[in-house]
Amino acid sequence: MQHIIDRFISYVTIDTESDPNSDTTPSTKKQLDLAKLLVKELKAMGMTDVTIDKNGYVMATLESNVEHEVPTIGFVSHYDTTPDFTGANVKPQIIENYDGGDIILNKEQNIVLSPSYFKDLLLYKGQTLITTDGTTLLGADDKAGITEIMSAMEYLIQHPEIKHGKIRVGFTPDEEIGRGAHKFDVEKFGCDWAYTMDGSQIGELEYENFNAAGAKITFKGKSVHPGYAKGKMINSMLLASKFISKLPKKEIPEKTKGYEGFFHVVGISGSIEETVVELIIRDHSSKKFIKRKEFIHKLANKFNKKWKNQFGDEIVIAEVKDQYYNMKEKVEPVFHIVEIAEKAMKELGIKPIIKPIRGGTDGCQLSYKGLPCPNIFAGGHNFHGKYEYVPVESMVKATEVIVKIAEITAARKS
Repeated sequence: MQHIIDRFISYVTIDTESDPNSDTTPSTKKQLDLAKLLVKELKAMGMTDVTIDKNGYVMATLESNVEHEVPTIGFVSHYDTTPDFTGANVKPQIIENYDGGDIILNKEQNIVLSPSYFKDLLLYKGQTLITTDGTTLLGADDKAGITEIMSAMEYLIQHPEIKHGKIRVGFTPDEEIGRGAHKFDVEKFGCDWAYTMDGSQIGELEYENFNAAGAKITFKGKSVHPGYAKGKMINSMLLASKFISKLPKKEIPEKTKGYEGFFHVVGISGSIEETVVELIIRDHSSKKFIKRKEFIHKLANKFNKKWKNQFGDEIVIAEVKDQYYNMKEKVEPVFHIVEIAEKAMKELGIKPIIKPIRGGTDGCQLSYKGLPCPNIFAGGHNFHGKYEYVPVESMVKATEVIVKIAEITAARKS
C-alpha cells in the first residue's frame, strides 16, 4: 500500500492545472512536467513502445504473454487538474485509521472535512485517507487513476504468471477543459476497447454520461449619463440578470440528480454596454438536450423581439456549441466490455455501482472516435476543491480491478 501512497503523492505535488483560455495543447506547459515523468517511469518499469507526442499525449504498451489471440485493451487517465481551484503547492495529509470524526484540514483557517456534511466519509472508517491541507485541491481527479494504471502495469510485469493480452495505456492533457480526447490518436492507440479510470466512489462503473453543450450569451446595452438616462439607457447587466431569472429554477446542479439535466451559469462579466453570460447545458436524454438548446435560442429571440424598437439590432446574441455526447449508444452494442469490468469487480468482492455519470470523461469523446470506453472508479471524492480526498484502499482495489480485467479478457473465449 505504501508504494501506491508514495506514487500518488509524487504525482499530486506536480502542478498540472489546465487553462481554458489557452489555444495550445497542452494548454499549460507545466502539464508536461508530469507527462515526462510518466514516460521515464514507464520505460523504467519495462513497458515498450513508450511515446509522448507533440501535444503531450503519453502512450505505452505491455505486450501479451499468451500464445492465443486476445483483444487489445486500453486504460486511460488524464494528468491535468481543473482550473476551478488551485492545484499549485499541494500538501497532502495522510489520515491513518480514520475514526469517523471531523478532519481538521487547516487549523489556522478553520477548514474542516466533516462527515456531518460529507456523509460518504463514514464509508471509509478504519481506512487510510489522503486529504488536502485546505488551501488547494488534491488532484485525485485524475492522478488517482494514473497511479492505479501505473501500479497495475508494474504488478503485471512483476507477476508474469498472470496471463494477459496486449495492453495499451494512455495519459492525456486538458481533460478538465473538455479537450482531453480532441487530439488523442485512436488509430495509434490501437485498442479494441478501453476504460477510463476516472470515476469516484469504489465500485462505480459507468457507460452513460451527459450530452453537453456550452453557451455564450452576449447582451448589448446603451450607456447614457445616469442623470439623463430615462427612456434612453439600456443596462446590459440588468438584461442578463433578467435572462438568467427566466431559466428553470429547479433545473440547476444543486437541485438535480440521477438522469436529471440542468442549466448551469458558470460566469458573468460585463458593463452597461455589454455583458457576457457563460453557461453549460447538460442532459442524458438526447431529445431533452436538443430542447434545452432550443430553449436558450427561443428565450434570446423573445428578448430581441421585445427590445427591437428601442435597440434596433439584436440585443441578445446566443452562441451554443456542443461539447460531447452520451457514450451509451456507442457502448451498448459492445456491452460485454461493461460485463467484463462488472465481473472483475465481483470477483474481487467489490459491489458494482452502475449509474450514469453526471459529467463527462475522455471516454465519451473517445467512444465517438471509435474507441468504446466505459469509466471505472478511481476512488476519490469531492473533486475540484479543498475538501477532496481519496481512500488509499480504494486506489488499491482499482489497481486490482485493472489486473483482473486483463486476466478475464485473456481467459475469455471470443
